Amino acid sequence: MPRHKKPVGPFRYFKSSPEVIRIAVLMYVRFPLSLRNVEDLLFERGFDISYETVRTWWNRFGPMFASDIRKQRASRMRGSRHWRWHLDEMFVKINGETHYLWRAVDHEGEILESYVTKKRDKKAALKFLRKALRRHGQAEKIVTDGLKSYPAAMRELGNESRREMGRWKNNRVENSHLPFRRRERVMQRFRRMKSLQKFASVHANIHNHFNSERHLIDRQTYKTCRSAALAEWQNLAA
Repeated sequence: MPRHKKPVGPFRYFKSSPEVIRIAVLMYVRFPLSLRNVEDLLFERGFDISYETVRTWWNRFGPMFASDIRKQRASRMRGSRHWRWHLDEMFVKINGETHYLWRAVDHEGEILESYVTKKRDKKAALKFLRKALRRHGQAEKIVTDGLKSYPAAMRELGNESRREMGRWKNNRVENSHLPFRRRERVMQRFRRMKSLQKFASVHANIHNHFNSERHLIDRQTYKTCRSAALAEWQNLAA
């Protein structure tokens, strides 16, 4: 009798099918659902899975899926230019202590970078900007708010002339905070900087993958884009 080969790949140690794992991770990261909400929704679809199992899947596969998405999008966007960046920092509580989540968004609403720090001084801004510039290259214009850490850091990097600041100019990044804020409320805050950094990075990449600017396109185009994004998602880590 021929021996069957063991399945290879990241799913080989799990009894559940890759399709169930992908949909569970997608529900938890993309939508404002708790782990127990995801458990109940999967049970309605005939899958009796504990919320702790969903937590394990998210911790194991979330960063992996986000990394695959980032690589695919980077290869497609290599020839395009991010001609305008929008930078902002948002307050996030970790065990009652205020931390700062720095975020860079391009002119199309693509979340380029997320970085967590304990302070928002020049040193923190410099680390954030260097990380974003190293990964995405130079932007023609960088829009910021009135925080003095930005011009101090950009002066050291030699690109202060690219900075723009003005009332309502940074609405693009301000609006991009809203999906993350909804997730933060459902998760009842974060307990460690590491977990915040991990979730912010994964959430940003999955949000980018399914964000098709539906208010700017017609219904048929949106449905086509949504189907394409879902098909790509189902092939992640295949």
